[in-house]
Amino acid sequence: MKKSDFPLIRLFISDELPLEERILNFVCFLGAVATIVALAARIIEGMPFVTIATVLIMLFIILAVFYASARRLKSAKTMTVIVAFGISAALFPMIFFTNGGADSGMAAYFTLCVVIGFLLLKGKKRVFSLILTSVITTICYLATLFWGVGVLPETGMNNMQRFLDNIQSIFVTGFFIGFVIVFQNHVYLKEKLKAEMLEKERAAALEQALVSSRAKGDFLSNMSHEMRTPMNAIIGMTAIGKSSQTLEKKDYAFNKIHDASKHLLGIINDILDMSKIEANKLNLSPVSFEFEIMLKNVINIINLRADERRQKFYINIDKNIPHTLIGDDQRLAQVITNLLSNAVKFTPDGGSVHLDARLISEVDEACRIRIDVTDTGIGISAEQKARLFQSFEQAEAGTSRKYGGTGLGLAISKRIVELMRGEMRVESEPGHGSKFSFTVLLKRGSREKKRLLAEDVNWSNIRIFAVDDDPEIRRFFMDVAENLNIACDVAGSGEEAAGMLADFNKYNIYFFDWKLPGMNGVDLARKINTKSENKSIVIIFSSIDWSIIEDDAREAGVVRFLPKPLFQSNIVDIINECTRIGKTPDPDEKDEDEKQDDFSGHTILLAEDVAVNREIVMMLLEPTNLIIECAENGARALKMFNAAPEKYDMVFMDVQMPEMDGYEATRRIRASDTRRAKSIPIVAMTANVFKEDIDMCLKAGMNAHVGKPLSLEAVLGMLRTYLN
Repeated sequence: MKKSDFPLIRLFISDELPLEERILNFVCFLGAVATIVALAARIIEGMPFVTIATVLIMLFIILAVFYASARRLKSAKTMTVIVAFGISAALFPMIFFTNGGADSGMAAYFTLCVVIGFLLLKGKKRVFSLILTSVITTICYLATLFWGVGVLPETGMNNMQRFLDNIQSIFVTGFFIGFVIVFQNHVYLKEKLKAEMLEKERAAALEQALVSSRAKGDFLSNMSHEMRTPMNAIIGMTAIGKSSQTLEKKDYAFNKIHDASKHLLGIINDILDMSKIEANKLNLSPVSFEFEIMLKNVINIINLRADERRQKFYINIDKNIPHTLIGDDQRLAQVITNLLSNAVKFTPDGGSVHLDARLISEVDEACRIRIDVTDTGIGISAEQKARLFQSFEQAEAGTSRKYGGTGLGLAISKRIVELMRGEMRVESEPGHGSKFSFTVLLKRGSREKKRLLAEDVNWSNIRIFAVDDDPEIRRFFMDVAENLNIACDVAGSGEEAAGMLADFNKYNIYFFDWKLPGMNGVDLARKINTKSENKSIVIIFSSIDWSIIEDDAREAGVVRFLPKPLFQSNIVDIINECTRIGKTPDPDEKDEDEKQDDFSGHTILLAEDVAVNREIVMMLLEPTNLIIECAENGARALKMFNAAPEKYDMVFMDVQMPEMDGYEATRRIRASDTRRAKSIPIVAMTANVFKEDIDMCLKAGMNAHVGKPLSLEAVLGMLRTYLN
């Protein structure tokens, strides 16, 4: 146990107490000890009871003040002043005349009165106390030495009593003053050290503030560059599109405007996320989701960029990861997208990027999943790693940066991972690539096993054949076949495959990489279909865009295309399609989900004050045959609804509008005295996308929320939900 842990010592040195209180406590403690020593000396000397009684009274008074101070009673300061004056004016003179007067060691006690006046009192009180003590002391000694006033004991003190009395007085005074000096020196040094530490902390805080200010200055400079670049593309391509005479050139301009707009929206989203982090308002929205489908959506975003740079992209998903999980899939996808985007960005052409997802542990259906993103890129120095995850900091500082970007992605990702009760780390050396790893804690979803393959097929008779020069892809097909319990053979080249395929009718489905050494996948498909008695089911997979090889592949008999990287679910879906009552999939056949939505006979009310926004919604939904009536503010929307409540099947409601905002309009619609007012679906269509904004919409009586800029699929999703 440390000294500072003792309650008594804490009363003297604790920083929680003001300096005046600590001094009072220490003086009271020393005074009590000195009084006990004096009392013991009086008893040993055999002094009369009246002598001992006065010392006991002084001890009681000192202990009372000590108690009041230690308990931090409001009366402590008042008691201190009263006692200081009382000891000088009454108690010490009483002790003087009952303890032997000038013949005793009372000079030491009057000296202590002076010391106490200096220690415990301030200002006018201190001056008055010192004057009073000086006057009383002088009167006491004049009375006994010159005026002949008698004192107790009348018989005087023998030499031994006088010796003991003077010795204890000297020691009491000496040690009292000595300890006070030591204590004051200790307090002074401690306060000085604390002041120095505060000064250092202040200087460090000032330096940190300057560094932060410089970082935010660099950040704002970079943001100006990052935002103006796509804006320049949007404005420039708009001018080009308007002046273009050919449809091809207009389409080219529109595509560039679309790409630049999406890039600008990503920058704005990063800034909004960072502002939510700074305000501690970044929240998660857990839902049930399929882990592999979430990864597929991420890969669809990243794959094109990797293909443009001829990078190899590998994915490994632990089969022990539950098929369904509960968590914020959008935020998780955001983290993975950030890491993969950085990996692709900072990896040279022809390099490789690996994504590995593994189940680390599972306790009470809480799954800890680790995701590693490894690249063969430029790497990161130790200095860059130190500021990698800090807000408004980037590994690459300044406006002359080579790779661009907001630099906010990693700071945002780290915060999201922490909200998911995980941690993020990085391993990297300059020139040797990087490995970003993070863990998240997600709940297991439904334990119901999803049957991967159709039940009406004898899968023990199904055989597939896969060809790829990459051993990891061949291993992937073998693992998938093992999971599905079907037969699979693999080859590393077209020539090797042709040599193995003596019996071309042996396999049901063929999976060929398009880019094979020597004979490519399309040539291999053509050779198989030439020699096979039956039309073979050949699937081509590649990272190249399907439109580039589509005509040649179809002519060779290829029936389906799979983009890289491959997922087990892709293989399962294609096998199920190919074995469906012996039906070969038609590349031109549209899926059910791809059919055009038709909302003929439905009428919706669109409340939106900005004309161009109304026009966008109406043009986007024109192919759906939906009837749309518009209101330019909440008051107009309320009037239109009340005039014909049964006419409308749904309301899209903007929030910020003149005259009456969307919240008030919704509340008044819900309060209308019609049956339809309570049940009509009202969906917020607004740029206010923070969680608290969405909560306000729901609280006002809206059913759901769609954020701006509008996503056609999100709008169609709402229409399917409430109109079908």
